[in-house]
Amino acid sequence: MTTHFITAEINLEETPTQLHKAIESELAKQGEPLRWAITSVNMQKQTVIVEAVVTLESPRE
Repeated sequence: MTTHFITAEINLEETPTQLHKAIESELAKQGEPLRWAITSVNMQKQTVIVEAVVTLESPRE
């Protein structure tokens, strides 16, 4: 298992619950999230920047 630090730009959603689901869905594409945080909000572009630590299964040899 390996860990990776990633950043993602995600569109703002209408409700906090929708935003939370959008963040989890995007992070799941990269691996299993250990932790994440919204670090920036761009109101002009209607996006948030999320920084996360995700784990990936190591390929078996």
